Amino acid sequence: MEKGLTAQDYVHLHNHTEYSVLDGLTKIDPLIAFVKSEGMKSIAITDHGTMSGVIDFYKAAKKNNINPLIGIETYVASRKHTDKEVTKDKIRFHLVLIAMNNKGYQNLMKLSSIANVEGFYYFPRIDHDLLDKYNEGLICLSGCMGGEVGSALKEGQYKQALEIAKFYQNLFGDRYYLEVQDHGHPANPMYNKEQGRINKQVIKIANELNIKVVVTCDAHYLTHEDQEAHEVLLCVGTGNYLDQTNRMSLKDYPLHVTKPADIIARWGDQNPDYIYNTRELSQRCKVELEFDKILIPKFDLPKGITEKIQLSFEVYQGLVDRYNKSKFSTELAEADLKKLLPANILERAEYELGVIDRMGFNGYFLIISDFVNWGKSNGIAFGPGRGSVAGSIIAYALKITELDPIKYDLLFERFLNPDRISMPDIDIDIQDSRRDEVIQYCIAKYGTERVANIATFGRMFARNAVRDVSRVLEVPYAEADRLAKMLPLPIQGRHRPLADSIKDEPYLKEEYDSNPTSRRVLDLAVKLEGTVRSHGIHAAGIVIAPDDIVKFTPLEMAQLVPSIHLAQLKS
Repeated sequence: MEKGLTAQDYVHLHNHTEYSVLDGLTKIDPLIAFVKSEGMKSIAITDHGTMSGVIDFYKAAKKNNINPLIGIETYVASRKHTDKEVTKDKIRFHLVLIAMNNKGYQNLMKLSSIANVEGFYYFPRIDHDLLDKYNEGLICLSGCMGGEVGSALKEGQYKQALEIAKFYQNLFGDRYYLEVQDHGHPANPMYNKEQGRINKQVIKIANELNIKVVVTCDAHYLTHEDQEAHEVLLCVGTGNYLDQTNRMSLKDYPLHVTKPADIIARWGDQNPDYIYNTRELSQRCKVELEFDKILIPKFDLPKGITEKIQLSFEVYQGLVDRYNKSKFSTELAEADLKKLLPANILERAEYELGVIDRMGFNGYFLIISDFVNWGKSNGIAFGPGRGSVAGSIIAYALKITELDPIKYDLLFERFLNPDRISMPDIDIDIQDSRRDEVIQYCIAKYGTERVANIATFGRMFARNAVRDVSRVLEVPYAEADRLAKMLPLPIQGRHRPLADSIKDEPYLKEEYDSNPTSRRVLDLAVKLEGTVRSHGIHAAGIVIAPDDIVKFTPLEMAQLVPSIHLAQLKS
């Protein structure tokens, strides 16, 4: 390797995973495995306009002792992010932002949320004013030829590109880096002349303004062998055929996660600092996420009344109502309520309340009880109780459930185990035609900034992958349908990997060996299988956060309702 450079000296700073939906093909676990196998120590995630993959990426990297660089390739509006005129505002520019620290991570989530909720116009967008307001703790990369600098240079507007670079340098200082792309190096097997011309001018700007340069790959898939599969993925997203002319295509660019040895071989002799700068940048970044916190909102109570006191009182009121209705009175104090209860009921209630208090879940039960009983009082139907929560006499007392755990000899420990700290899991079935009323009640009570729906991600499993690939390759529908139906169905919801089916199912193996068209479809489908194909909104799940949700996870807009990825809330 040139100039004493090693794999540890290079860091991929510009990478799109499968969470750049129908644009990125790289799956997170194989990406981290590749980085580790190559002897690299750090890697960045910079998906298009989203941070949906960040938590999975962070966990996988940490598990393998890889430093995770959390970023995003955002879109910068040509004017204000709130401007949405079709003749002026369809143009947008790419910009890579990477969090240096937890403050930067907070600002990244804020910018991503604003881009998706306020700035969405074809794409989630921010603007220069937002960058001025929320740039603390962030590193900025100029981006590919779709960035502001690259776009100006592409159009031959060097002076404009220079002014843009000055703007970002003034805004970010030494946290601003200029990108050159590896496919613009003459020694790259897929050298792109236009990118080469842009690289030369980027270097000229860097020298003129004394800005550091980093070499990136703008990776959209893991290996060069995945390029055709990535083209198929693009066709799935755009509704085109692979052989169609004038379709969106990236086949002229080698957008894979290049081996560090190849980067060093091309750049290490003349420009070793472009490689060292990637490592220097990565060493400036340290974001620490916590996953062991229980994030429960505070239940609003009168001054001097704690959640523990309130829960205990409501429980004993409810128990008397359940087990001794003839003597129930709303005027009785807690001590008097206890006198009206049988010893076994009192003992069970005190035990459960003690466990709930020690585990810090007093507020959780008050919140659940509040919206369930509000709904019931307004004639909304709720299920009687499902799953392990039926073993809780507290849930029965609060009318969260309608099943008496004493009568049916149900165990509380199946629901909450004092020796294992985990969130209570209460399955609540709400009348689907009035579910939105309960959600709106929660929004009104806790605030629009603290309540959001949960986003979901749909994946391309074997049969779907075969059908998608067949359509893109223009395989006749009857043939595609026949091939898809040859694949085994999921067993208890578990999808069998397509590669295993091809190897183990004799009829499918014969089809693979004897039919070249089927072989091509199946080979491509294997590469696409499991990739995120769509994202939507959970039918019923919502999150109530103890503070503005954007402080815990970024938001996006779906059907005019703020939506989040639940996995991210665990941070």
